[in-house]
Amino acid sequence: MNTFDWLQTILFFVVLLATIKPFGTFMAKVYQGEKTLLSPLLLPCENRLYRLCGIRADEEMGWQRYAVAMLLCNLLLFVALFALLLSQHLLPLNPQHFPPFPWQLALNTAVSFVTNTNWQNYAGETTASYLTQMVGLTVHNFVSAATGLAIVIALIRGFARRKTTTIGNFWVDLTRGMLYILLPLALVAALVLVSQGVIQNFSPYKTLPLLQPTAALSEVALPMGPVASQEAIKELGTNGGGFFNTNSAHPFENPTPLTNMVEILLILLIPAGLTYTFGRLVGNCRQGWGLLAAMFFLLVVAFAALQGVESGGNSHLASLGVTGVNMEGKEVRFGLAGSSLFTVATTATSCGAVNTLHDSLTPLGGLVPLALILTGEVVFGGVGSGLYTMLAFAIVAVFVSGLMIGRTPEYLGKKIEVAEMWLSILILMTSGVVVLILSGLAMLTPSAVAAMANPGAHGLTEVLYATASMANNNGSAFAGLNANSPFYNLLGALAMVLGRYLPAVAVLAMAGALAEKKYIPPSLGTLPTDRAPFVIWLVLVIIIIGALTFFPALALGPIVEHLTMHL
Repeated sequence: MNTFDWLQTILFFVVLLATIKPFGTFMAKVYQGEKTLLSPLLLPCENRLYRLCGIRADEEMGWQRYAVAMLLCNLLLFVALFALLLSQHLLPLNPQHFPPFPWQLALNTAVSFVTNTNWQNYAGETTASYLTQMVGLTVHNFVSAATGLAIVIALIRGFARRKTTTIGNFWVDLTRGMLYILLPLALVAALVLVSQGVIQNFSPYKTLPLLQPTAALSEVALPMGPVASQEAIKELGTNGGGFFNTNSAHPFENPTPLTNMVEILLILLIPAGLTYTFGRLVGNCRQGWGLLAAMFFLLVVAFAALQGVESGGNSHLASLGVTGVNMEGKEVRFGLAGSSLFTVATTATSCGAVNTLHDSLTPLGGLVPLALILTGEVVFGGVGSGLYTMLAFAIVAVFVSGLMIGRTPEYLGKKIEVAEMWLSILILMTSGVVVLILSGLAMLTPSAVAAMANPGAHGLTEVLYATASMANNNGSAFAGLNANSPFYNLLGALAMVLGRYLPAVAVLAMAGALAEKKYIPPSLGTLPTDRAPFVIWLVLVIIIIGALTFFPALALGPIVEHLTMHL
């Protein structure tokens, strides 16, 4: 890394850490219904929405009712988006006269955006109309992110409350997440991006002559559209679906090194701030700082590993005389550090936006983002989903340590019993089981094997990455795999539904179970969970569970490919 890379990386981490306490405090106030700087402007809007929709803001829900409301809301949004994708050719704001989505692709896309995955088996600029991009995809970016926020807030209430059967009101939590957090931040972010050159218009595509025309091609169509509005929420809500097929590598989505850093900050802003929100709401900010320390450590290690591996270059290219940093598939506008930081941020969260072709990473370089996805995306994780998955890891860590010292495990004053352990296992293992089963099924299906552009270990990595991205609701693609086929569209939709809603319902069930428990004051035998030893133990538990689940698959993919490069 040169001096500029060091400076921009250190400055980025300083800015990120500086935002955590004030932004985390703001989110805590929002979900507690306390007054904020935005209350004079937004509180009348919030109350009118409740009256319009017939919602009683003071009416609380049990976990079953909360879960039903969440599932029903998502189901209705799925139906609306599915219908829009099938009928976009009949609707306005389609200057390029794009045809409707094929039904398998429409199903996959609708599931993808409802589940906050934003996996895209299509190129947005050649498939989706402006209306589809805005009313369909961008709106779902807001709602799916707000849904994740609502779920984790319900879980935090489960830890904070005592001997009660309610965990909040889903409709209130959903409204406050969108109205106070996502909409204002997305508006400011969109204006910043526009000021740097991200486009925002409804113009038809421009046809421009090539500076160096050929016999086969003399002009090219330049896509236009409302990009900045979608770009802001795609990063802020850890959604990841790009307006263009090349996503955040496209200069109309991510034109400068400044926008690159801004977009990385947007990806991490809410998940990082939620750690402080958690500590504040449970009445012990040290608990939040402990989770932050574990997440931050793993993020820095992942960045250092990817940066170090890619700095060493590609041995195959070195044999051709190309030495130095491996810049294949990366943006020279951002350099290696800007590309590496974006890569680990988007796969450590469930964002899926990319500014680098992951397929062009070295085998061990590709192992880093793949491992971040497979470990459950808890560094810092998706909006809401990252923190509730990390809390499931914390419960497992507390339970195992309790067995070691012969005491009933406790976490935040709540006794961890069989029900909480089963729910934690369901949260942590759902995506892993889905990934391994689907990857194995793909390897046995001729049409799925034929979709691989590369044979051998690299092809296996492409399939493993695709199934992991869908089941963990990430949405980024390794590339090299033609996933727009009936097999991947249908099985991918199933993977995204299972990966999103089984853990989400389990989290709400855990919230309900914890809220009913009485508070147990800490004693001399209570394991301190807000100190460095527990943070280290938590990191080890995450690594151990990830390794036990996925090491054989990783050994057959990127690790074997790395070894064969040096034979």
